[in-house]
Amino acid sequence: MKEVVHLLLTLSLSISSQSARADTDWRDILNGSEIPNRSYSDQPYVVRTDDGAWMVVITTAMGKEGADTQHITTQRSFDQGKSWQDLVEVESPEGPEASYAVPLKAPNGRLFVFYNYNADNIRSLKRDPSDTSSSKNITRVDSFGYYVFKYSDDNGKSWSDKRFIIPVRETEIDRQNVYGGKIRFHWNVGKAFILKGVAYVPLIKVGNFGEGFFTSNEGVLLKSKDLLTADDPALAKWETLPDGDIGLRTPEGGGPIASEQSYSVLSDGSIYCVYRTIDGHPVNTYSRDGGHTWEPPQYMRYGNGRMVKNPRAANFAWKCENGKYLYWYHNHGGEWLREQPDRRTVAYRDRNPAWVLGGVEQDGANGKIISWSQPEILLFDKDPMIRMSYPDLIEEGGKYFITETQKDLARVHELDSSLIELLWNQEFISERCENGLVASWDLNNRTVGHQVKAVKFDPFYVRSERADKAGKDTGAGLTIEVSFKLKDLTPGQMLVDGRDKWGKGFWLETGDDSSLEFSMCDGRMVNSWSSDAMTTRLNQEHHVSIIVDGGPNVILFVVDGLLNDGGDQRRFGWGRLNPQLHDLNGASHWTVAKSLKGRVNALHVYDRAIKVTEAIGNYRASK
Repeated sequence: MKEVVHLLLTLSLSISSQSARADTDWRDILNGSEIPNRSYSDQPYVVRTDDGAWMVVITTAMGKEGADTQHITTQRSFDQGKSWQDLVEVESPEGPEASYAVPLKAPNGRLFVFYNYNADNIRSLKRDPSDTSSSKNITRVDSFGYYVFKYSDDNGKSWSDKRFIIPVRETEIDRQNVYGGKIRFHWNVGKAFILKGVAYVPLIKVGNFGEGFFTSNEGVLLKSKDLLTADDPALAKWETLPDGDIGLRTPEGGGPIASEQSYSVLSDGSIYCVYRTIDGHPVNTYSRDGGHTWEPPQYMRYGNGRMVKNPRAANFAWKCENGKYLYWYHNHGGEWLREQPDRRTVAYRDRNPAWVLGGVEQDGANGKIISWSQPEILLFDKDPMIRMSYPDLIEEGGKYFITETQKDLARVHELDSSLIELLWNQEFISERCENGLVASWDLNNRTVGHQVKAVKFDPFYVRSERADKAGKDTGAGLTIEVSFKLKDLTPGQMLVDGRDKWGKGFWLETGDDSSLEFSMCDGRMVNSWSSDAMTTRLNQEHHVSIIVDGGPNVILFVVDGLLNDGGDQRRFGWGRLNPQLHDLNGASHWTVAKSLKGRVNALHVYDRAIKVTEAIGNYRASK
């Protein structure tokens, strides 16, 4: 009885703690709608059925990922993911393991679910011979065997009793595994798609198992010209692409991990593919002949030419109904990751927050290509250790929804469509944002040490209404923008100083390596973050936006229209806001250009964390 009481008290405190979080930020994953399932829930992928339902397929288990109860379920929703019904076990939890399912809807309404199936019930596998970290066999057995599918002709209410094996052509990576290809290693996370009436199903081939679980992998496509029209799916014919003996890998000189390929069909029929690596950057490529051949894989770049950063985490692209694109990733990695001796393992970390890019088609040398915007934060959890991944995008009635999972819990989130539109229009925005602008000073003619009346900001952390007066996160944010020119790059020059005599407040100063450093003090602690190195130049006009976002608790620098991402000098360009920092209200007046060899031309203050895109527009308006 004591144990029960203790458990109830623990749950009560947990619920109270969660309710103390700001509940108005749609980006907070706790504000999503839960998709009910077992204790492990992965890859919540959705298709819209002909009777108006959303059907979600999930890999689940009574235990953690890889448990011997791992199996496939589907459910249906008629209210955009707020509630679910018609739970069906596509495969039994009694085994053997069925894992990593992806759906496809045929034009005639028939639904397919493709997944791994350990039909031979093999219970252990040999390790990669080069992995000397352990002499034990691998006992997680969910990423090999046969690639199979079932189908439904009643919109996902039931599934065929029989499963169908897809024949997969043997390639080099199979022959080089520890069994010489007699046992094939593989899994999938990429959504199946249709091009010119032909079905394409992604598959990720695995070399061996060891440190980081998969020690090497590459992507292939399974193509069937008649699956979508065959009365008997068992008669469908399949081919494995690309042609030849090697699948989609990293660029020359890249690492052995090239997995979780995500595919989109462009308006000219080209196929775009993006996938994860342990090289610090995602890889993308295009096929102009239906997947038979691919352009040489390249590390992914933004439209402005900078390389995109991503760890060993899913990074998916989706084509929207309007012909534009969205891309999910995590915005860190780079050279730091490439140089880690244990990068196969450490690259899994830090999948929070999730970021999003907007993409639009442009003409390339060989066909259409996607030009990607700079990013915005899409979803977050207050606990930076919580990871979210394996999302899917659903559109309905002009609204955008994202599913995601933290492995033990999957949710649906309605997105703010204005953020999505902002991304797609980012390159055209050149006006100053007025929303939340609470103070603005033109300081071109002011002397060094000029003072301006302080703006009072909302606190980040306050006492709650709970009986024990525990702390409450407010989700508050702010943005400080400074236009300036430096005649000297010596560290420690003060651009803006808002501290009182006890040191409470904020300050912005020049830092090491031609960077800028922003610091906040609530009288109890100091929280600082700097811009990337080499972001300032002598006698050059600069515009910096320091965005403090109390939702995901991050600090961002946008310098001259570029969101800092750490470059080659550091893993992260964005920093963490201490969740217990109270506020940064200090002096009654701020001192501008104090001890500065140069001048501050303008100062703008917002009482909210503006969007990265808005900061880019402000920079363009300042020129």
